[in-house]
Amino acid sequence: MRIVALDLGAKKTTYCEVFQGQVVHRTTVSQISSLRLELGPDQPPARVAIEACREAWFVHDLLVEWGNEVVLVDTTRSRRLGIGQHGRKTDRIDAETLARALEERRIPQAHVLSPARRELRRVLGVRRALVEARAQLVTTVRGLARELGEKIPSCATEHFVGKVRAQKLTTDATRLIEPLLVLVEGIGAQLANTEGQLALLCAQEPIMAALTTTPGVGTVVAASFVSVVDEARRFASAHQVESYVGLVPSEDTTGGKRRLGAISKHGNAYLRALLVQAAWTIVRSSDKSDPLHLWVNKLIERRGKRIAVVALARRLVGVLWAMWRDGTVYDASHLAQQGVRGLRGAVQSLEQQTAAMAQAAKKGSVKRADSSLTATPRRSRKIPAAAAA
Repeated sequence: MRIVALDLGAKKTTYCEVFQGQVVHRTTVSQISSLRLELGPDQPPARVAIEACREAWFVHDLLVEWGNEVVLVDTTRSRRLGIGQHGRKTDRIDAETLARALEERRIPQAHVLSPARRELRRVLGVRRALVEARAQLVTTVRGLARELGEKIPSCATEHFVGKVRAQKLTTDATRLIEPLLVLVEGIGAQLANTEGQLALLCAQEPIMAALTTTPGVGTVVAASFVSVVDEARRFASAHQVESYVGLVPSEDTTGGKRRLGAISKHGNAYLRALLVQAAWTIVRSSDKSDPLHLWVNKLIERRGKRIAVVALARRLVGVLWAMWRDGTVYDASHLAQQGVRGLRGAVQSLEQQTAAMAQAAKKGSVKRADSSLTATPRRSRKIPAAAAA
């Protein structure tokens, strides 16, 4: 079988084929469809290496349809293959390096998301863009009003336009901010449509409703978690999922000394931000008897609130993964007795699951699930290894 690597670029794709360590063919194409001349169904099948990215999913499906075997490369490990060594990194060199690594079977493969998860992630991406655009416009309107000596009272973002128009602003202020209010209204309508699409996709995934029985976890958090993890059973332990999301501390252990640093922040940054927001919701929860609330409060006393919240976000990952793996709903009493890693043995009655689902439904729709995530998030301080607590 032929050995080929592709370097996917914004304007062109570089093709490199090797045989017994030697480059036998190179070319560059501007359109993915042009690869049919090299890798189409009329050509001998090939093993093709591609660095993982969103475009790679489409290319992966296309090449597999043409009869090729595709290997997605985990980009976090690309440097181990020699990409970027000696300060030399071009599309031509990268494609050749990938091809040689594929021939030598040194490729660390990346997981290929299922089609359903890709669609879920795309809709979540559209919703995120709309939420951030609306938040940015609202911030701009408030700033302009303050410049003119006007103050707009705090309110939920979805009620912002009505609140502003109901307020008696000066003629100059009204004329200045009205175009922005029209945009906010338009985004609100598009956001409602997108949230409807998201609700339909979530309705097709029974696990979504189960995950939302967890305190602080709404539809958006559950959908983001499912779209990133894809399949619970591809991970052997909760710690692997926590590491995949980037909520475990970085480590530099040598000479018999263990040094833990800030969380690694590898993986999907948006999911990580949503989990931290969910953790903050638990900290501020009125349910003081919940085991997660009690656990994080004890940690706050020892390590401080910011560190404890990140640690709770990591623990949430373990809870959600265990629930998904076992097909259960959130069980506070069992969690209090056994902790995150012991959820496999939980036996839940149908009545208990029904009650938990009904309680989760009261959380409402996907609205306000990530309203605290603005268009321009603040740069957070590094969280020390405390997250390992």
